Amino acid sequence: MRSSLPTDPAGARSLTGVVSNALRAIRGEEGWFRPAPSVIVLLVDGLGALNLRQRAGHARFLAEAMGKKDVARSVFPSTTAAALASLWTGVTPGEHGILGYRVRVPDTGIVANQLNGWERGELDTESWPLARSLTTTLRGRERLVVCSRPEYATSGFTTAVFPHGIHRDAADLDDRVEKAIEAAAVPGTLVYLYAPELDTAGHRAGWESDEWAAVLEQIDRAARRLHAASDAGIVVTADHGMVDVPAHRQIIVDDAALRDDVTDVAGEPRMLHLYAREGSAARLVEAWRTAEGERAWVLSRDEAIDAGLFGARVAPEAAKRIGDVIVAARSGVAYYDGRTDDISSRRMVGQHGSLTEQERIVPLIGLAAWS
Repeated sequence: MRSSLPTDPAGARSLTGVVSNALRAIRGEEGWFRPAPSVIVLLVDGLGALNLRQRAGHARFLAEAMGKKDVARSVFPSTTAAALASLWTGVTPGEHGILGYRVRVPDTGIVANQLNGWERGELDTESWPLARSLTTTLRGRERLVVCSRPEYATSGFTTAVFPHGIHRDAADLDDRVEKAIEAAAVPGTLVYLYAPELDTAGHRAGWESDEWAAVLEQIDRAARRLHAASDAGIVVTADHGMVDVPAHRQIIVDDAALRDDVTDVAGEPRMLHLYAREGSAARLVEAWRTAEGERAWVLSRDEAIDAGLFGARVAPEAAKRIGDVIVAARSGVAYYDGRTDDISSRRMVGQHGSLTEQERIVPLIGLAAWS
């Protein structure tokens, strides 16, 4: 099973290196990017490199700016909480401990949402992250300016992942772009410009929809505006790509052999953390491999750690958070627990979280001073 796992090519760039190399550029040091007086990181939530290439007609500016090598690998799980934590800490989920959309908190029985569970008291912003933001290394007159949506400014996730930014937030993307241009005019500034709109459209209608294409056109105009109006180094990247899973590709898990030994289900529909009853983990792995091995990678916790799925190093505290069984979809399916009454997530068309190239390969496009 392990031998069939996808592997990244030697020398592939990782999302974990974006911020550290942006800071090197501001400091005039050698790295991925040429020195620049300031840097704008445009993070387009949900914009996979393969998604962009296949919808290139709706993003002519970005598609023409992206060369064959202008890509990076996101982390596993390929989901926002894990990926943004990796972007800002510079380490993989195995080190920072944010291991997906939802995980079980050890010794509590709480299945916590790692994007919004902080507000419900499920997670502590000080103790839960196992690594600190790279913004703690800012020197002298260096500063981080965040241009995001206002509701994210004081969220628990923001506080936990990058607590040292100056916020210039706006609900409208075009307003965020103008604030980013203004902020980047000050030397020594690292600007984080976050665009969640594409991911929202993808979840609702799918990345192959007209709605997604319309938002992509807006993103393309925003990138063109940044390129034309700023002398900063600009990099366009993403946290993950997206796979469309229509209703007929949803797998409702109601087989007793697959669920009766499961005490808690976490992760997301394309990347499950399954927590097993004591003594039943090995049996559960075999049951899932027998039933779903053609459509998913199924690994025990130890196998997933040994294979490096969560990074080369997994902190002991992080290992306790990983499910006893990992189920990562390899085909265009998503898994749902048939016992739950909450079917809201089954309305999502666009999904992500697994190991496929469509979910993990993201753009790494240089603009303005880096074009």
